[in-house]
Amino acid sequence: MTDAGRLRVFVVDDHALVRSGIRAELGDAVDVVGEADEVGAAVELILERIPDVVLLDVHMPGGGGRAVLEQVLAQAPTVAFLALSMSDAAEDVIDVIRAGARGYVTKHISGPDLVDAIRRIAEGDAVFSPRLAGFVLDAFADPAQGPAPTPSFDPELDQLTPRERQVLRLIARGYAYKEIARELGISTKTVESHVSAVLRKLQLANRYQLTNWAAERRML
Repeated sequence: MTDAGRLRVFVVDDHALVRSGIRAELGDAVDVVGEADEVGAAVELILERIPDVVLLDVHMPGGGGRAVLEQVLAQAPTVAFLALSMSDAAEDVIDVIRAGARGYVTKHISGPDLVDAIRRIAEGDAVFSPRLAGFVLDAFADPAQGPAPTPSFDPELDQLTPRERQVLRLIARGYAYKEIARELGISTKTVESHVSAVLRKLQLANRYQLTNWAAERRML
């Protein structure tokens, strides 16, 4: 911490508007000692400044949040990481927790709640947005089952690529194409192509049917 007792926080997100928004929400409750928009710079600056807590986006070019976690914790195991993402997909949550993050909250969190989460993470607590903790408990209760809460053998689901499954989950949760594009680091046109492929493979006609299909398989 600083002399004033405020926690030192580092922000990693590949969108400048998101980083500035996080800074604004945090205000003077913490000291933001740096920020980065890609994996390499994040690792270098975090190791240079050794913050108390790193707010970490999950989906970024160059390996994403997991790459930052693995490289930093290998050299500075005392740095605490709190994942901060638009995604609430089970596989994303479990992936970064297995890599060493102490918590996972979505970007819908309020400023005061984010400050509280940062303080709790710095004190050694685990912090999760509502409903996400269940994913982690289920996965670590029986690691052999893997991270996905969906059926292991589903011919329809198995025909989808990993990226198509990501897009499917976000579409089913009500995300707009632009939000999905930003979250996954792809273009809106690419999102549209994935959605068309998913609808074709599953023989569905629209987003409403897609959402119902995903809900039946507990993918929401």
